Amino acid sequence: MKSSRRALVALLIAVAAAPAPAQTPKPRPSGAPVPARTPARPAPAAQHLDGIAAVVNDEVVLQSDVEEQLYLFLTRSQARPDSAVLDTMRRQVLDEMINEKLVVAEAKRQGLTVSEPEVSREVEKAIQEARDRLGPEGFREQLVRENMTEEQLRAKYREEAGRQQLAQRLVQRTLPRRPVPQGEAEAYFKAHPERFPKAPAQVRLSVIQIPVTADSAADAEVRARALDVRGRIVAGEKFAKLAGEVSEDPGSAKSGGDLGYFARGSMEPALERVGFELGLGQVSAPVRTPFGWHLLQVLERDTLRTAAGTDSLDANGQVVVEAHARHILLRVPTTPADQERARAQAERVRNEAVRGTDFGTLVRRYSRYQGPASADGDIGFVSLASLQSQIRAGLDTLEIGQISETLENAAGYNIFKVTDRTPERPYTLEEIRDQLPEAVAQIRFRERYDEWLKGLRAKAHLEIRSL
Repeated sequence: MKSSRRALVALLIAVAAAPAPAQTPKPRPSGAPVPARTPARPAPAAQHLDGIAAVVNDEVVLQSDVEEQLYLFLTRSQARPDSAVLDTMRRQVLDEMINEKLVVAEAKRQGLTVSEPEVSREVEKAIQEARDRLGPEGFREQLVRENMTEEQLRAKYREEAGRQQLAQRLVQRTLPRRPVPQGEAEAYFKAHPERFPKAPAQVRLSVIQIPVTADSAADAEVRARALDVRGRIVAGEKFAKLAGEVSEDPGSAKSGGDLGYFARGSMEPALERVGFELGLGQVSAPVRTPFGWHLLQVLERDTLRTAAGTDSLDANGQVVVEAHARHILLRVPTTPADQERARAQAERVRNEAVRGTDFGTLVRRYSRYQGPASADGDIGFVSLASLQSQIRAGLDTLEIGQISETLENAAGYNIFKVTDRTPERPYTLEEIRDQLPEAVAQIRFRERYDEWLKGLRAKAHLEIRSL
């Protein structure tokens, strides 16, 4: 039960924590250099991109600002939602931007102010983070790409930092946090079970993965190019500069190869291993993934924090560490013949599994899966909600013991065997007892915060236009 108890922490915090300005990320306004990773920008409705998403009293929320904030969230979280979820997230982002405008306006009405030194400290911290992430030359190049001077960037940071600090000050004064005793928290859980998230449905899987690979000569040629780029970095050229010039990851190249922060289990396994083993500032040897050959440089490591500001813990009760890294990707070109060869092999392997050949034997013979798994391909229980939509659709109707169709993702062709299932269910008190005081405090704060916001909205002129 220990893993279930730890797994609930993030769910409770995510559901219960109010989206208060006090929890807003450091300022990264539209147009500023941002960490860009593999998630693509969401595709908004083109006719609204540069239009007005909402009117709040005498202020407007631009559609382009909504899209930028949504992109920043997806970049940070590495989420890849389907179109329906993306539309819901877009509306949530707009609601939060409206809320911020209302809270800031109320803070000004009450005469609250923030000091110039406080704002300046946040601005300098944000500028320095951008410089560290991109390197001096990469920082300048990014400003040119964004058609922005450093002074314009500072002005944007200053405006956003001032708004955030004003909002945070008002929320802290109006809605001070109240601790909840253990007994009271348990009583609240028993009286209001519907206000807590449920343990998600899970499926236990074994996997055979057949990646699409180029022929050996093409692979060796790209690896040699990666070694050449590494030699240039070791000789003194800037990693961020070369990432902008040669990296074939369009999502990160323009930001100096920045991958942002990632925890274990959220990155391609081969890169992840290097990200947590390589010395800070060092440049890795070429690392092979299904996407090509990578060079990785780890900038820093830090603990992952919950919305409450405490260290996140994994299933074993250990502190979760995040790595911050950048990379250069050189893709190994594959041909339609390479794609067809991998697909045909995956179909042959699946047919063997369906005919009754031992799945573990097929794993050891054919699978090239790089993530944590047993020798028989067992990857353990996985939340269905965490799977990509096309993989989830291929597993939803399978009974225990059944073999999936050949399912494709970015890593290649996959054959899954379902070995167990657990349905969505309520958590028991014993599973989450230790987490309840913090969770109930968050839920109650959210309730007070939402009620307060309703009052602000009732007094405001709001006009929400189509997204």
